[in-house]
Amino acid sequence: MPKYKALLYLPAAIALLVAPLLIQQLGNGPVRIIDQALLYVLLALGMNIVVGYAGLLDLGYVAFYALGAYVFALLCSPHLGEQFSAVHALFPGGLHTLWWLVIPLGAGLAGLFGVLLGAPTLKLHGDYLAVVTLAFGEIVRLFIVNMRHPTNITNGAHGISQIDDIHFFGIDLGKKLEVMGLMLPPVTLYYYLFLTLVVISVVICYRLERSRIGRAWMAIREDETAAKAMGIDTRNLKLMAFGMGATFGGVAGAMFAAFQGFVSPESFTLQESILIVAMVVLGGIGHIPGVIMGALLLSALPEVLRYVTAPLQAMTDGRLDAPILRQLLVALAMIGVMLLRPRGLWASPEHGRAAPGSVSVLS
Repeated sequence: MPKYKALLYLPAAIALLVAPLLIQQLGNGPVRIIDQALLYVLLALGMNIVVGYAGLLDLGYVAFYALGAYVFALLCSPHLGEQFSAVHALFPGGLHTLWWLVIPLGAGLAGLFGVLLGAPTLKLHGDYLAVVTLAFGEIVRLFIVNMRHPTNITNGAHGISQIDDIHFFGIDLGKKLEVMGLMLPPVTLYYYLFLTLVVISVVICYRLERSRIGRAWMAIREDETAAKAMGIDTRNLKLMAFGMGATFGGVAGAMFAAFQGFVSPESFTLQESILIVAMVVLGGIGHIPGVIMGALLLSALPEVLRYVTAPLQAMTDGRLDAPILRQLLVALAMIGVMLLRPRGLWASPEHGRAAPGSVSVLS
């Protein structure tokens, strides 16, 4: 059976490797859309650990995304050297920390804040948990906005620019690379980096799901009281879920900062958290392939619809607002999917299945 699975995975792997080479013939725009979709896949996989496995509604998940992005931006840009004379004296050319040190640092900081968020919310459920996590996400965003005065650390709403690109073995992902006569633009190079991270994340999530920790998370999701009665340490496991999910968000944030070369608080609003939750719910809660499908659809669909709404706007002489129409079409698509597939586009086969027949305790 494993041999047959390998034969099925091989064509998919080849298609994923060749896809950007073909799509880039249409320009950098379509490849950039795919890159952004892969970042959302990373975020959705992290959210799935919290929401899909442990059953904890987290509407402040974008805060971990922001923490990872700003850690990378501060440590891989000249901003701190320009604002602090002591930093400038030590690093005259700017603070350009190695990426393989910054990314674990950003992921670790996000994971730490995930645990700190989870600690005071262990006894909260449902709407109350959603409100607290929502407030946490907004606090982090407003904290970033207001850290410009009296000391300029985050540059407030103006954001941080001139962020370093990622380098691999002397290869700058921010510059074109020629391979065997084929010119690879930066968006294609970042595609392969993001794809590698997604594959690693899927493997980690797959192993977690089938581990004792993953089964304990799902027991907590289904009935926390029963899980506690069976001897499961619900406190530590819920904290672990918050921390693991936040770590994924921190890595995605660092990749976002390197890819964009610019970060600002506008990229980390409540709408982003809601969108990530919608990806998990739309694709299929707790099911890795469904979560990936939901993330790809909801991240790429609004961008693809730009090519549909622009002609409609031209036909109405500009009276039709293209962004609003695009949001309306996405909302209608989501409503239609949830009516037709209430468990998600690709729901887990086990999720919602009837329990097996009862067995006598005396047998």
